[in-house]
Amino acid sequence: AGMAVQVTVLPSSRCLFDDPVQICVAGLLPQQAVTLRASLVDESGELFQAHARYRAGSSGELDLSRSPALGGSYSGVEPMGLLWSLQSKAPYKRLAKRNVLTPFCVDFEVYEGHGDMSRLLGKCANERWFLGEGVKRISVREGRLKATLFLPPGSGPFPGLIDLYGSGGGLVEYRASLLASRGFMTLALAYMAFEDLPAMPEVLELSYFEEAVNFLRKQPQVKDAGIGVLGLSKGADLALSMATFLPGIKAAVSISGIGFNSFIPLRGDGFTLPPHPYDLGRIKTSDESGLVDVSDVLDDHRDPATWDCRIPMERSLAKFLFLSGLDDMNWKSDLYCRDAVQRLQQYGREVEFCSYSGAGHLLEPPYLPLCQASVHKVLGIFVHWGGQRREHAKAQEDAWRRIQAFFWQHL
Repeated sequence: AGMAVQVTVLPSSRCLFDDPVQICVAGLLPQQAVTLRASLVDESGELFQAHARYRAGSSGELDLSRSPALGGSYSGVEPMGLLWSLQSKAPYKRLAKRNVLTPFCVDFEVYEGHGDMSRLLGKCANERWFLGEGVKRISVREGRLKATLFLPPGSGPFPGLIDLYGSGGGLVEYRASLLASRGFMTLALAYMAFEDLPAMPEVLELSYFEEAVNFLRKQPQVKDAGIGVLGLSKGADLALSMATFLPGIKAAVSISGIGFNSFIPLRGDGFTLPPHPYDLGRIKTSDESGLVDVSDVLDDHRDPATWDCRIPMERSLAKFLFLSGLDDMNWKSDLYCRDAVQRLQQYGREVEFCSYSGAGHLLEPPYLPLCQASVHKVLGIFVHWGGQRREHAKAQEDAWRRIQAFFWQHL
């Protein structure tokens, strides 16, 4: 009846993963009840879906940036709700991009009514890329380095970044590729559980990270004003250590990190930073879910006996940004973050920090849905990461803006 229902993604059905889009539906009946569904199949074949119930406006149109959802995976006006509320059928799956050379394809479908979703009215696809037009991906195996360099289009010079993920290891590229798409020359660096790098190294060598800094600084397209480093979780304390012990680092971002060395000794030139004392006997396993809570394993950071593990950040000339979620279930990152910020402020250092209520441990680029728990690749157990979907989604959008603004300002 009437014109066919059209679903459109504006400004274009092809965009970067961190681009907000406007999802519109036209050709419905006035006040018609419909259900919208988003579907995405990841690289391992896992299906992620979200749905929300809507009512069309008086001229049969829907605009998700203005129309409120009446229930489903979320409610209220949430322009990007269909993306950030995606969930897998199987529990505890984390949506992450392995191959950044291909997009994630999201299907948006409109069904009649608020019931069984048996009658499809219209649909469209949204290609969400991790590599902007003209960004080059260069595999780096030079010296000991195992990394991937992402080079923005044009001749530069570009601010240079080193991007570190957590103790799950591997070579994680999707955040680095997005940052390069936003104008930063970014080196994604693997440091454990990758190729011949051990899953749980007995010691991490500061000289390895120094090699990465030197490699990036000698690239002709990199600004010579110094480079930035950002890390998540274990990668965050490594980022802080690099900013403290290595020359040439101007700015460091800690995402869900701590101000002391964690879990693996860090060997520098003539010194070793021991790991903060911990006791795996304090791991709690939930009877119902089988999920593991590791948030109590670290000894009390206020005990002077643990202070030789602290990263002496006050010696660094770098600028610091700390981001943490108040609902982080992996470790008490807000508490540790405040401790680090306080120490820096005591020494009159410039430091910014932002803690987000309702956000969990895995603060990722925007629109990647919250993963509350997943298998830790190295530990092989289901770890609880924390977070509430809507709050976490808002935190990721804000954190992403702050990270980019911080690096533009200081690099």
